[in-house]
Amino acid sequence: MRSYLRPYRQAVSLVIVLQLVQTLAGLYLPSLNADIIDNGVITGDTGYILRFGAIMLGVSLVQIVCSICAVYFGARTAMAFGRDVRAAIFHRVQDFSAREVGRFGTPSLITRTTNDVQQVQMLALLTFTLMVSAPIMCVGGILLALNQNVPLSSLLLIIVPVLGIAVSLIISRMRPLFRQVQVRIDRINRVLREQITGIRVIRAFVRDGAERERFEGANTELFGVSLGVGRLMALMYPTVMVVVNLSSVAVLWFGGHLIASGSMQIGALTAFLTYLLQILMAIMMATFMFVLVPRAEVCAERIKEVLDTDSSVVPPSKPVLVTTLHGNLELRDVEFRYPGAEEAVLRGISLTARPGEITAVIGSTGAGKTTLLNLIPRLFDATGGSVLVDGIDVRELDPDVLSRAVGFVPQKPYLFSGTVASNLRYGNPDATDEDLWRALETAQARDFVAAMHDGLDATIAQGGTNVSGGQRQRLAIARMLVHRPEIYLFDDSFSALDYATDARLRAALARETADATVVIVAQRVSTIRNADRILVLDGGRLVGSGTHSELMDGNETYREIVLSQLTEQEAA
Repeated sequence: MRSYLRPYRQAVSLVIVLQLVQTLAGLYLPSLNADIIDNGVITGDTGYILRFGAIMLGVSLVQIVCSICAVYFGARTAMAFGRDVRAAIFHRVQDFSAREVGRFGTPSLITRTTNDVQQVQMLALLTFTLMVSAPIMCVGGILLALNQNVPLSSLLLIIVPVLGIAVSLIISRMRPLFRQVQVRIDRINRVLREQITGIRVIRAFVRDGAERERFEGANTELFGVSLGVGRLMALMYPTVMVVVNLSSVAVLWFGGHLIASGSMQIGALTAFLTYLLQILMAIMMATFMFVLVPRAEVCAERIKEVLDTDSSVVPPSKPVLVTTLHGNLELRDVEFRYPGAEEAVLRGISLTARPGEITAVIGSTGAGKTTLLNLIPRLFDATGGSVLVDGIDVRELDPDVLSRAVGFVPQKPYLFSGTVASNLRYGNPDATDEDLWRALETAQARDFVAAMHDGLDATIAQGGTNVSGGQRQRLAIARMLVHRPEIYLFDDSFSALDYATDARLRAALARETADATVVIVAQRVSTIRNADRILVLDGGRLVGSGTHSELMDGNETYREIVLSQLTEQEAA
Protein backbone atom coordinates (compact mmCIF):
# COMPACT_ATOMS: atom_id res chain seq x y z
CA MET A 1 0.00 0.00 0.00
CA ARG A 2 2.86 2.35 0.78
CA SER A 3 4.32 1.80 -2.69
CA TYR A 4 1.16 1.98 -4.78
CA LEU A 5 -0.53 4.80 -2.86
CA ARG A 6 2.48 7.10 -3.33
CA PRO A 7 1.09 8.66 -6.58
CA TYR A 8 -2.08 9.59 -4.66
CA ARG A 9 -0.42 11.44 -1.80
CA GLN A 10 -2.49 14.59 -2.36
CA ALA A 11 -5.79 12.69 -2.40
CA VAL A 12 -4.79 10.75 0.73
CA SER A 13 -3.82 14.00 2.51
CA LEU A 14 -7.17 15.54 1.56
CA VAL A 15 -9.03 12.50 2.92
CA ILE A 16 -7.10 12.72 6.21
CA VAL A 17 -7.91 16.44 6.57
CA LEU A 18 -11.61 15.87 5.80
CA GLN A 19 -11.79 12.97 8.26
CA LEU A 20 -10.05 15.09 10.90
CA VAL A 21 -12.55 17.93 10.46
CA GLN A 22 -15.62 15.67 10.52
CA THR A 23 -14.33 13.75 13.56
CA LEU A 24 -13.59 16.95 15.49
CA ALA A 25 -17.04 18.20 14.58
CA GLY A 26 -18.54 14.99 15.91
CA LEU A 27 -16.57 15.35 19.13
CA TYR A 28 -17.70 18.95 19.57
CA LEU A 29 -21.41 18.13 19.37
CA PRO A 30 -21.77 16.40 22.81
CA SER A 31 -20.18 19.44 24.53
CA LEU A 32 -22.68 21.73 22.82
CA ASN A 33 -25.48 19.37 23.82
CA ALA A 34 -24.29 19.45 27.45
CA ASP A 35 -24.30 23.27 27.42
CA ILE A 36 -27.86 23.32 26.05
CA ILE A 37 -29.03 20.94 28.78
CA ASP A 38 -27.26 22.68 31.67
CA ASN A 39 -27.71 26.32 30.60
CA GLY A 40 -30.83 26.18 28.46
CA VAL A 41 -33.15 23.30 29.32
CA ILE A 42 -32.68 23.35 33.10
CA THR A 43 -32.89 27.17 33.32
CA GLY A 44 -35.69 27.40 30.74
CA ASP A 45 -33.71 29.81 28.53
CA THR A 46 -35.30 29.25 25.10
CA GLY A 47 -33.06 31.81 23.37
CA TYR A 48 -29.95 29.99 24.59
CA ILE A 49 -31.35 26.71 23.29
CA LEU A 50 -32.08 28.20 19.85
CA ARG A 51 -28.68 29.93 19.55
CA PHE A 52 -26.66 26.85 20.48
CA GLY A 53 -29.06 24.61 18.56
CA ALA A 54 -28.27 26.61 15.41
CA ILE A 55 -24.55 26.18 16.14
CA MET A 56 -25.12 22.41 16.51
CA LEU A 57 -26.91 22.36 13.15
CA GLY A 58 -24.01 24.20 11.52
CA VAL A 59 -21.43 21.84 13.05
CA SER A 60 -23.55 18.84 11.94
CA LEU A 61 -23.71 20.22 8.40
CA VAL A 62 -19.91 20.59 8.32
CA GLN A 63 -19.59 17.03 9.63
CA ILE A 64 -21.94 15.65 6.96
CA VAL A 65 -20.25 17.49 4.06
CA CYS A 66 -16.74 16.49 5.18
CA SER A 67 -17.84 12.90 5.72
CA ILE A 68 -19.37 12.64 2.22
CA CYS A 69 -16.30 14.20 0.59
CA ALA A 70 -13.93 11.98 2.58
CA VAL A 71 -15.80 8.82 1.53
CA TYR A 72 -15.91 9.97 -2.10
CA PHE A 73 -12.19 10.74 -2.39
CA GLY A 74 -11.27 7.72 -0.26
CA ALA A 75 -13.28 5.39 -2.49
CA ARG A 76 -11.76 6.86 -5.67
CA THR A 77 -8.24 6.48 -4.26
CA ALA A 78 -8.85 2.91 -3.07
CA MET A 79 -10.29 1.89 -6.46
CA ALA A 80 -7.35 3.49 -8.27
CA PHE A 81 -4.98 1.67 -5.92
CA GLY A 82 -6.67 -1.67 -6.73
CA ARG A 83 -6.49 -0.92 -10.45
CA ASP A 84 -2.77 -0.16 -10.24
CA VAL A 85 -1.96 -3.32 -8.26
CA ARG A 86 -3.94 -5.50 -10.68
CA ALA A 87 -2.11 -3.88 -13.59
CA ALA A 88 1.24 -4.45 -11.85
CA ILE A 89 0.48 -8.16 -11.33
CA PHE A 90 -0.73 -8.50 -14.92
CA HIS A 91 2.40 -6.89 -16.38
CA ARG A 92 4.64 -8.94 -14.10
CA VAL A 93 2.93 -12.19 -15.16
CA GLN A 94 3.24 -11.13 -18.80
CA ASP A 95 7.00 -10.98 -18.28
CA PHE A 96 7.12 -14.45 -16.69
CA SER A 97 8.54 -17.35 -18.62
CA ALA A 98 6.66 -20.65 -18.71
CA ARG A 99 8.78 -21.72 -15.74
CA GLU A 100 7.38 -19.04 -13.38
CA VAL A 101 3.81 -19.50 -14.63
CA GLY A 102 4.12 -23.23 -13.95
CA ARG A 103 5.55 -22.57 -10.50
CA PHE A 104 2.60 -20.44 -9.33
CA GLY A 105 -0.07 -22.18 -11.38
CA THR A 106 -2.73 -20.47 -13.47
CA PRO A 107 -5.57 -20.76 -10.88
CA SER A 108 -3.40 -19.21 -8.16
CA LEU A 109 -2.34 -16.33 -10.43
CA ILE A 110 -5.99 -15.65 -11.26
CA THR A 111 -6.93 -15.66 -7.56
CA ARG A 112 -4.05 -13.34 -6.68
CA THR A 113 -5.02 -10.90 -9.44
CA THR A 114 -8.70 -10.81 -8.51
CA ASN A 115 -9.66 -11.96 -5.00
CA ASP A 116 -6.38 -11.09 -3.26
CA VAL A 117 -6.25 -7.59 -4.76
CA GLN A 118 -9.90 -7.08 -3.82
CA GLN A 119 -9.15 -7.88 -0.16
CA VAL A 120 -6.26 -5.38 0.00
CA GLN A 121 -8.34 -2.81 -1.88
CA MET A 122 -11.13 -3.22 0.67
CA LEU A 123 -8.62 -2.65 3.47
CA ALA A 124 -7.46 0.57 1.76
CA LEU A 125 -11.07 1.76 1.38
CA LEU A 126 -11.93 1.11 5.04
CA THR A 127 -8.67 2.69 6.13
CA PHE A 128 -9.72 5.94 4.45
CA THR A 129 -13.32 5.79 5.69
CA LEU A 130 -12.94 4.27 9.18
CA MET A 131 -9.38 3.83 10.35
CA VAL A 132 -8.32 7.46 9.87
CA SER A 133 -11.15 8.75 12.05
CA ALA A 134 -11.05 5.96 14.68
CA PRO A 135 -7.83 7.00 16.52
CA ILE A 136 -8.80 10.70 16.34
CA MET A 137 -12.21 9.91 17.81
CA CYS A 138 -10.73 7.62 20.47
CA VAL A 139 -8.03 10.04 21.67
CA GLY A 140 -10.30 13.09 21.35
CA GLY A 141 -13.10 11.30 23.19
CA ILE A 142 -10.79 10.41 26.07
CA LEU A 143 -9.52 13.98 26.40
CA LEU A 144 -13.03 15.48 26.28
CA ALA A 145 -14.32 12.84 28.71
CA LEU A 146 -11.57 13.87 31.14
CA ASN A 147 -12.65 17.47 30.65
CA GLN A 148 -16.20 16.55 31.73
CA ASN A 149 -15.26 14.59 34.87
CA VAL A 150 -11.88 13.17 35.86
CA PRO A 151 -13.01 10.68 38.57
CA LEU A 152 -15.63 9.15 36.25
CA SER A 153 -13.00 8.87 33.50
CA SER A 154 -11.12 6.32 35.63
CA LEU A 155 -13.63 3.77 34.34
CA LEU A 156 -11.86 4.04 30.96
CA LEU A 157 -8.76 2.47 32.56
CA ILE A 158 -10.78 -0.73 32.94
CA ILE A 159 -13.14 -0.60 29.95
CA VAL A 160 -10.61 0.06 27.14
CA PRO A 161 -8.03 -2.64 28.15
CA VAL A 162 -10.79 -5.25 28.65
CA LEU A 163 -12.19 -4.55 25.17
CA GLY A 164 -8.68 -4.53 23.62
CA ILE A 165 -7.72 -7.87 25.18
CA ALA A 166 -10.99 -9.54 24.13
CA VAL A 167 -10.62 -8.34 20.54
CA SER A 168 -6.93 -9.31 20.37
CA LEU A 169 -7.68 -12.87 21.46
CA ILE A 170 -10.24 -13.28 18.69
CA ILE A 171 -8.04 -11.66 16.03
CA SER A 172 -5.03 -13.84 16.87
CA ARG A 173 -7.05 -16.95 16.00
CA MET A 174 -8.30 -15.51 12.70
CA ARG A 175 -5.02 -14.97 10.86
CA PRO A 176 -4.07 -18.65 10.23
CA LEU A 177 -7.65 -19.35 9.16
CA PHE A 178 -7.55 -16.54 6.59
CA ARG A 179 -4.38 -18.01 5.05
CA GLN A 180 -6.17 -21.35 4.74
CA VAL A 181 -9.15 -19.61 3.12
CA GLN A 182 -6.97 -18.20 0.31
CA VAL A 183 -5.30 -21.59 -0.26
CA ARG A 184 -8.73 -23.26 -0.41
CA ILE A 185 -9.92 -20.65 -2.92
CA ASP A 186 -6.87 -21.46 -5.06
CA ARG A 187 -7.76 -25.14 -4.95
CA ILE A 188 -11.43 -24.69 -5.78
CA ASN A 189 -10.44 -22.44 -8.72
CA ARG A 190 -8.05 -25.10 -9.97
CA VAL A 191 -10.62 -27.91 -9.71
CA LEU A 192 -13.35 -25.82 -11.35
CA ARG A 193 -11.04 -24.70 -14.15
CA GLU A 194 -9.94 -28.27 -14.86
CA GLN A 195 -13.52 -29.51 -14.93
CA ILE A 196 -14.76 -26.77 -17.27
CA THR A 197 -11.78 -27.17 -19.60
CA GLY A 198 -11.92 -30.97 -19.56
CA ILE A 199 -15.70 -31.39 -19.67
CA ARG A 200 -15.49 -33.51 -22.86
CA VAL A 201 -12.97 -35.90 -21.33
CA ILE A 202 -15.05 -36.17 -18.15
CA ARG A 203 -18.15 -37.11 -20.11
CA ALA A 204 -16.28 -39.40 -22.46
CA PHE A 205 -15.02 -41.47 -19.51
CA VAL A 206 -18.27 -41.06 -17.54
CA ARG A 207 -16.41 -39.48 -14.62
CA ASP A 208 -19.17 -37.02 -13.73
CA GLY A 209 -19.70 -38.60 -10.32
CA ALA A 210 -16.00 -38.69 -9.41
CA GLU A 211 -15.49 -35.08 -10.50
CA ARG A 212 -18.57 -34.02 -8.58
CA GLU A 213 -17.11 -35.64 -5.47
CA ARG A 214 -13.76 -33.94 -6.08
CA PHE A 215 -15.43 -30.55 -6.35
CA GLU A 216 -17.56 -31.23 -3.29
CA GLY A 217 -14.39 -32.13 -1.37
CA ALA A 218 -12.71 -28.83 -2.30
CA ASN A 219 -15.94 -26.94 -1.66
CA THR A 220 -16.42 -28.58 1.74
CA GLU A 221 -12.86 -27.72 2.77
CA LEU A 222 -13.46 -24.05 1.90
CA PHE A 223 -16.81 -24.20 3.72
CA GLY A 224 -15.18 -25.62 6.86
CA VAL A 225 -12.47 -22.98 7.08
CA SER A 226 -14.90 -20.17 6.20
CA LEU A 227 -17.26 -21.43 8.90
CA GLY A 228 -14.45 -21.22 11.45
CA VAL A 229 -13.77 -17.62 10.41
CA GLY A 230 -17.48 -16.84 10.51
CA ARG A 231 -17.80 -18.17 14.07
CA LEU A 232 -14.97 -15.96 15.27
CA MET A 233 -16.44 -12.95 13.46
CA ALA A 234 -19.86 -13.73 14.95
CA LEU A 235 -18.23 -13.76 18.39
CA MET A 236 -16.66 -10.35 17.82
CA TYR A 237 -19.80 -8.18 17.75
CA PRO A 238 -21.54 -9.57 20.88
CA THR A 239 -18.24 -9.36 22.79
CA VAL A 240 -17.91 -5.68 21.93
CA MET A 241 -21.58 -4.98 22.68
CA VAL A 242 -21.38 -6.67 26.11
CA VAL A 243 -18.48 -4.41 27.03
CA VAL A 244 -20.28 -1.34 25.63
CA ASN A 245 -23.53 -2.02 27.49
CA LEU A 246 -21.83 -2.87 30.79
CA SER A 247 -19.77 0.30 30.44
CA SER A 248 -22.91 2.39 29.90
CA VAL A 249 -24.52 0.88 32.98
CA ALA A 250 -21.40 1.56 35.04
CA VAL A 251 -21.24 5.19 33.87
CA LEU A 252 -24.92 5.79 34.66
CA TRP A 253 -24.52 4.14 38.07
CA PHE A 254 -21.47 6.09 39.20
CA GLY A 255 -22.54 9.26 37.36
CA GLY A 256 -25.90 9.18 39.11
CA HIS A 257 -24.15 9.18 42.49
CA LEU A 258 -21.95 12.10 41.37
CA ILE A 259 -25.04 14.10 40.30
CA ALA A 260 -26.75 13.29 43.59
CA SER A 261 -23.72 14.58 45.49
CA GLY A 262 -23.67 17.76 43.39
CA SER A 263 -20.20 17.20 41.92
CA MET A 264 -21.49 16.66 38.38
CA GLN A 265 -24.23 18.18 36.25
CA ILE A 266 -26.79 16.26 34.18
CA GLY A 267 -25.49 17.72 30.90
CA ALA A 268 -21.92 16.70 31.74
CA LEU A 269 -23.09 13.11 32.42
CA THR A 270 -24.93 13.07 29.10
CA ALA A 271 -21.83 14.36 27.30
CA PHE A 272 -19.59 11.87 29.13
CA LEU A 273 -21.87 8.98 28.17
CA THR A 274 -21.80 10.15 24.54
CA TYR A 275 -18.00 10.40 24.60
CA LEU A 276 -17.79 6.92 26.09
CA LEU A 277 -19.94 5.57 23.27
CA GLN A 278 -17.79 7.43 20.74
CA ILE A 279 -14.62 5.94 22.25
CA LEU A 280 -16.08 2.46 22.18
CA MET A 281 -17.43 3.09 18.67
CA ALA A 282 -13.92 4.02 17.58
CA ILE A 283 -12.63 0.80 19.12
CA MET A 284 -15.42 -1.10 17.33
CA MET A 285 -14.40 0.47 14.00
CA ALA A 286 -10.79 -0.45 14.68
CA THR A 287 -12.02 -3.94 15.59
CA PHE A 288 -13.81 -4.23 12.27
CA MET A 289 -10.59 -3.18 10.57
CA PHE A 290 -8.61 -5.72 12.56
CA VAL A 291 -10.97 -8.42 11.30
CA LEU A 292 -9.99 -7.53 7.74
CA VAL A 293 -6.29 -6.89 8.37
CA PRO A 294 -5.23 -10.56 8.83
CA ARG A 295 -6.84 -11.64 5.55
CA ALA A 296 -5.57 -8.57 3.71
CA GLU A 297 -2.10 -9.22 5.14
CA VAL A 298 -2.13 -12.78 3.82
CA CYS A 299 -3.35 -11.54 0.43
CA ALA A 300 -0.69 -8.81 0.36
CA GLU A 301 2.02 -11.42 1.01
CA ARG A 302 0.72 -13.50 -1.91
CA ILE A 303 0.60 -10.44 -4.18
CA LYS A 304 4.10 -9.40 -3.12
CA GLU A 305 5.35 -12.90 -3.86
CA VAL A 306 4.29 -12.46 -7.49
CA LEU A 307 5.60 -8.90 -7.77
CA ASP A 308 8.96 -9.85 -6.23
CA THR A 309 9.47 -12.83 -8.56
CA ASP A 310 11.82 -12.05 -11.40
CA SER A 311 11.41 -13.83 -14.70
CA SER A 312 14.11 -16.33 -15.61
CA VAL A 313 13.98 -14.75 -19.10
CA VAL A 314 15.65 -11.41 -18.35
CA PRO A 315 15.47 -8.57 -20.94
CA PRO A 316 18.93 -7.43 -22.04
CA SER A 317 20.32 -4.36 -20.26
CA LYS A 318 21.69 -3.04 -23.57
CA PRO A 319 19.49 -4.63 -26.24
CA VAL A 320 20.84 -4.96 -29.75
CA LEU A 321 18.56 -3.07 -32.15
CA VAL A 322 18.55 -4.44 -35.69
CA THR A 323 16.36 -2.97 -38.41
CA THR A 324 16.18 -6.18 -40.47
CA LEU A 325 17.01 -9.80 -39.73
CA HIS A 326 17.65 -12.39 -42.42
CA GLY A 327 16.65 -15.43 -40.37
CA ASN A 328 19.96 -17.29 -40.01
CA LEU A 329 19.42 -19.52 -36.97
CA GLU A 330 22.19 -21.28 -35.07
CA LEU A 331 22.32 -23.29 -31.85
CA ARG A 332 25.77 -23.77 -30.35
CA ASP A 333 26.25 -26.57 -27.81
CA VAL A 334 22.88 -25.75 -26.19
CA GLU A 335 21.93 -27.22 -22.84
CA PHE A 336 18.70 -26.78 -20.90
CA ARG A 337 18.06 -27.94 -17.36
CA TYR A 338 15.03 -27.24 -15.17
CA PRO A 339 15.83 -25.83 -11.69
CA GLY A 340 16.69 -28.65 -9.28
CA ALA A 341 16.57 -31.33 -12.01
CA GLU A 342 19.18 -34.08 -11.86
CA GLU A 343 19.36 -34.47 -15.62
CA ALA A 344 19.39 -31.86 -18.38
CA VAL A 345 16.49 -31.97 -20.84
CA LEU A 346 18.82 -30.99 -23.71
CA ARG A 347 22.58 -31.55 -23.89
CA GLY A 348 25.13 -30.44 -26.46
CA ILE A 349 22.65 -29.50 -29.20
CA SER A 350 24.18 -27.73 -32.19
CA LEU A 351 22.41 -26.96 -35.45
CA THR A 352 22.27 -24.40 -38.22
CA ALA A 353 19.11 -23.41 -40.13
CA ARG A 354 19.30 -20.98 -43.03
CA PRO A 355 16.73 -19.02 -45.07
CA GLY A 356 15.21 -21.06 -47.88
CA GLU A 357 15.75 -24.33 -46.01
CA ILE A 358 13.37 -26.56 -44.07
CA THR A 359 14.89 -28.08 -40.95
CA ALA A 360 12.92 -30.84 -39.25
CA VAL A 361 13.25 -32.23 -35.74
CA ILE A 362 12.02 -35.71 -34.88
CA GLY A 363 12.39 -38.02 -31.92
CA SER A 364 10.54 -40.13 -29.42
CA THR A 365 8.17 -38.66 -26.84
CA GLY A 366 10.11 -36.76 -24.18
CA ALA A 367 13.22 -36.38 -26.35
CA GLY A 368 13.16 -32.56 -25.87
CA LYS A 369 11.80 -31.44 -29.25
CA THR A 370 9.32 -28.87 -27.90
CA THR A 371 11.84 -27.56 -25.37
CA LEU A 372 14.34 -27.05 -28.20
CA LEU A 373 11.83 -24.93 -30.13
CA ASN A 374 10.87 -22.95 -27.00
CA LEU A 375 14.47 -21.73 -26.64
CA ILE A 376 14.39 -19.85 -29.96
CA PRO A 377 11.64 -17.27 -29.13
CA ARG A 378 12.93 -17.17 -25.50
CA LEU A 379 9.97 -18.87 -23.86
CA PHE A 380 12.84 -20.40 -21.87
CA ASP A 381 16.50 -19.41 -21.79
CA ALA A 382 19.20 -21.97 -22.45
CA THR A 383 21.14 -22.85 -19.28
CA GLY A 384 24.20 -23.58 -21.39
CA GLY A 385 25.48 -22.69 -24.85
CA SER A 386 23.77 -20.04 -26.97
CA VAL A 387 20.95 -19.53 -29.47
CA LEU A 388 21.83 -17.05 -32.22
CA VAL A 389 19.80 -15.25 -34.87
CA ASP A 390 21.97 -13.67 -37.58
CA GLY A 391 24.94 -14.26 -35.30
CA ILE A 392 23.40 -12.34 -32.36
CA ASP A 393 22.55 -14.17 -29.12
CA VAL A 394 18.77 -14.01 -28.59
CA ARG A 395 19.46 -12.96 -24.98
CA GLU A 396 21.05 -9.76 -26.32
CA LEU A 397 18.47 -8.99 -29.02
CA ASP A 398 15.77 -6.43 -28.38
CA PRO A 399 12.63 -8.45 -27.41
CA ASP A 400 10.47 -6.60 -29.96
CA VAL A 401 12.96 -7.35 -32.73
CA LEU A 402 13.03 -11.03 -31.76
CA SER A 403 9.22 -11.19 -31.62
CA ARG A 404 8.93 -9.72 -35.12
CA ALA A 405 11.56 -12.10 -36.47
CA VAL A 406 10.20 -15.35 -35.01
CA GLY A 407 6.76 -16.85 -35.62
CA PHE A 408 5.71 -19.80 -33.47
CA VAL A 409 2.77 -22.20 -33.76
CA PRO A 410 2.72 -24.20 -30.48
CA GLN A 411 1.75 -27.81 -30.05
CA LYS A 412 -1.64 -26.77 -28.67
CA PRO A 413 -2.62 -23.64 -30.66
CA TYR A 414 -4.71 -21.12 -28.78
CA LEU A 415 -7.31 -18.78 -30.28
CA PHE A 416 -8.66 -15.76 -28.44
CA SER A 417 -12.31 -14.86 -28.08
CA GLY A 418 -13.31 -12.50 -30.88
CA THR A 419 -13.56 -13.08 -34.61
CA VAL A 420 -11.53 -14.90 -37.24
CA ALA A 421 -10.15 -11.54 -38.42
CA SER A 422 -9.16 -10.35 -34.92
CA ASN A 423 -7.27 -13.60 -34.31
CA LEU A 424 -5.47 -13.46 -37.66
CA ARG A 425 -4.48 -9.81 -37.10
CA TYR A 426 -3.04 -10.62 -33.67
CA GLY A 427 0.54 -10.33 -34.94
CA ASN A 428 -0.13 -7.72 -37.62
CA PRO A 429 -2.97 -5.28 -36.80
CA ASP A 430 -2.49 -3.48 -40.14
CA ALA A 431 -3.11 -6.54 -42.31
CA THR A 432 -5.79 -6.07 -44.99
CA ASP A 433 -8.64 -8.48 -45.67
CA GLU A 434 -6.76 -9.54 -48.80
CA ASP A 435 -3.75 -10.50 -46.66
CA LEU A 436 -6.00 -12.52 -44.39
CA TRP A 437 -7.64 -14.46 -47.23
CA ARG A 438 -4.23 -15.16 -48.75
CA ALA A 439 -2.95 -16.55 -45.45
CA LEU A 440 -6.11 -18.63 -45.04
CA GLU A 441 -5.70 -20.04 -48.55
CA THR A 442 -2.11 -21.05 -47.85
CA ALA A 443 -3.16 -22.62 -44.53
CA GLN A 444 -5.95 -24.55 -46.30
CA ALA A 445 -8.51 -22.72 -44.17
CA ARG A 446 -10.18 -20.51 -46.78
CA ASP A 447 -13.00 -22.95 -47.57
CA PHE A 448 -14.29 -23.49 -44.05
CA VAL A 449 -13.93 -19.77 -43.12
CA ALA A 450 -15.81 -18.75 -46.28
CA ALA A 451 -18.52 -21.27 -45.36
CA MET A 452 -19.02 -19.60 -41.96
CA HIS A 453 -22.01 -17.28 -41.70
CA ASP A 454 -19.98 -14.07 -41.30
CA GLY A 455 -16.73 -15.14 -42.98
CA LEU A 456 -13.83 -13.19 -41.48
CA ASP A 457 -16.22 -11.69 -38.92
CA ALA A 458 -17.37 -15.11 -37.71
CA THR A 459 -17.22 -15.48 -33.93
CA ILE A 460 -14.41 -17.47 -32.32
CA ALA A 461 -14.99 -18.65 -28.75
CA GLN A 462 -12.32 -18.48 -26.06
CA GLY A 463 -9.64 -21.04 -26.85
CA GLY A 464 -11.24 -21.70 -30.24
CA THR A 465 -13.59 -24.29 -28.75
CA ASN A 466 -16.25 -23.68 -31.43
CA VAL A 467 -13.97 -24.97 -34.22
CA SER A 468 -12.38 -28.39 -34.64
CA GLY A 469 -8.80 -29.22 -33.70
CA GLY A 470 -7.68 -29.25 -37.33
CA GLN A 471 -9.40 -25.94 -38.03
CA ARG A 472 -7.77 -24.46 -34.94
CA GLN A 473 -4.33 -25.55 -36.16
CA ARG A 474 -4.91 -24.09 -39.62
CA LEU A 475 -6.12 -20.77 -38.21
CA ALA A 476 -3.02 -20.62 -35.97
CA ILE A 477 -0.81 -21.26 -39.02
CA ALA A 478 -2.67 -18.55 -40.96
CA ARG A 479 -2.16 -16.15 -38.05
CA MET A 480 1.60 -16.72 -38.24
CA LEU A 481 1.57 -16.26 -42.03
CA VAL A 482 -0.12 -12.87 -41.57
CA HIS A 483 2.66 -11.99 -39.13
CA ARG A 484 5.26 -12.81 -41.86
CA PRO A 485 8.34 -13.47 -39.69
CA GLU A 486 11.82 -14.41 -40.91
CA ILE A 487 11.84 -17.67 -38.90
CA TYR A 488 8.85 -20.04 -38.86
CA LEU A 489 8.59 -22.54 -35.99
CA PHE A 490 6.03 -25.35 -36.20
CA ASP A 491 5.70 -27.52 -33.08
CA ASP A 492 3.81 -30.60 -34.31
CA SER A 493 1.32 -28.17 -35.89
CA PHE A 494 -0.02 -30.60 -38.48
CA SER A 495 -0.98 -33.49 -36.16
CA ALA A 496 -4.75 -32.86 -36.36
CA LEU A 497 -4.82 -32.72 -40.19
CA ASP A 498 -5.63 -35.59 -42.50
CA TYR A 499 -2.83 -36.71 -44.83
CA ALA A 500 -4.28 -35.01 -47.92
CA THR A 501 -4.74 -31.62 -46.17
CA ASP A 502 -1.30 -32.01 -44.59
CA ALA A 503 0.29 -32.54 -48.01
CA ARG A 504 -1.52 -29.58 -49.60
CA LEU A 505 -0.65 -27.33 -46.66
CA ARG A 506 3.05 -28.24 -46.74
CA ALA A 507 3.20 -27.66 -50.50
CA ALA A 508 1.56 -24.23 -50.14
CA LEU A 509 3.80 -23.36 -47.19
CA ALA A 510 6.90 -24.23 -49.17
CA ARG A 511 5.95 -21.59 -51.75
CA GLU A 512 4.98 -18.98 -49.15
CA THR A 513 8.07 -19.44 -46.96
CA ALA A 514 10.60 -20.00 -49.77
CA ASP A 515 12.83 -17.16 -48.50
CA ALA A 516 12.39 -17.82 -44.80
CA THR A 517 13.92 -20.21 -42.28
CA VAL A 518 11.52 -23.03 -41.37
CA VAL A 519 11.91 -25.40 -38.41
CA ILE A 520 9.33 -28.16 -38.04
CA VAL A 521 8.85 -30.52 -35.11
CA ALA A 522 6.69 -33.47 -36.10
CA GLN A 523 5.83 -37.01 -35.15
CA ARG A 524 4.68 -37.97 -38.64
CA VAL A 525 7.51 -39.04 -40.90
CA SER A 526 5.45 -38.08 -43.97
CA THR A 527 5.41 -34.47 -42.75
CA ILE A 528 9.19 -34.06 -42.59
CA ARG A 529 10.66 -36.63 -44.96
CA ASN A 530 11.24 -34.02 -47.69
CA ALA A 531 12.98 -31.53 -45.37
CA ASP A 532 16.43 -30.27 -46.34
CA ARG A 533 17.81 -31.44 -43.02
CA ILE A 534 16.35 -33.76 -40.40
CA LEU A 535 17.65 -33.73 -36.81
CA VAL A 536 17.08 -36.82 -34.69
CA LEU A 537 16.80 -36.32 -30.91
CA ASP A 538 17.00 -39.13 -28.38
CA GLY A 539 17.09 -38.55 -24.64
CA GLY A 540 17.91 -34.87 -25.09
CA ARG A 541 20.91 -35.52 -27.34
CA LEU A 542 21.35 -35.04 -31.07
CA VAL A 543 21.98 -38.53 -32.42
CA GLY A 544 21.61 -37.90 -36.14
CA SER A 545 21.46 -35.22 -38.83
CA GLY A 546 20.91 -35.48 -42.57
CA THR A 547 18.32 -36.05 -45.26
CA HIS A 548 15.70 -38.78 -45.09
CA SER A 549 17.65 -41.19 -47.30
CA GLU A 550 20.94 -40.55 -45.48
CA LEU A 551 19.38 -41.20 -42.09
CA MET A 552 17.56 -44.32 -43.32
CA ASP A 553 20.92 -45.72 -44.38
CA GLY A 554 23.01 -44.70 -41.40
CA ASN A 555 20.89 -43.90 -38.31
CA GLU A 556 19.21 -46.73 -36.43
CA THR A 557 17.08 -44.44 -34.20
CA TYR A 558 15.57 -42.66 -37.20
CA ARG A 559 15.08 -45.94 -39.02
CA GLU A 560 13.12 -47.36 -36.09
CA ILE A 561 10.86 -44.30 -35.98
CA VAL A 562 10.20 -44.48 -39.72
CA LEU A 563 9.50 -48.22 -39.80
CA SER A 564 7.08 -47.84 -36.87
CA GLN A 565 4.92 -45.73 -39.23
CA LEU A 566 5.73 -46.92 -42.75
CA THR A 567 6.61 -50.15 -44.45
CA GLU A 568 10.10 -50.63 -45.85
CA GLN A 569 8.80 -49.96 -49.36
CA GLU A 570 6.92 -46.79 -48.33
CA ALA A 571 9.97 -45.53 -46.46
CA ALA A 572 12.13 -45.99 -49.53
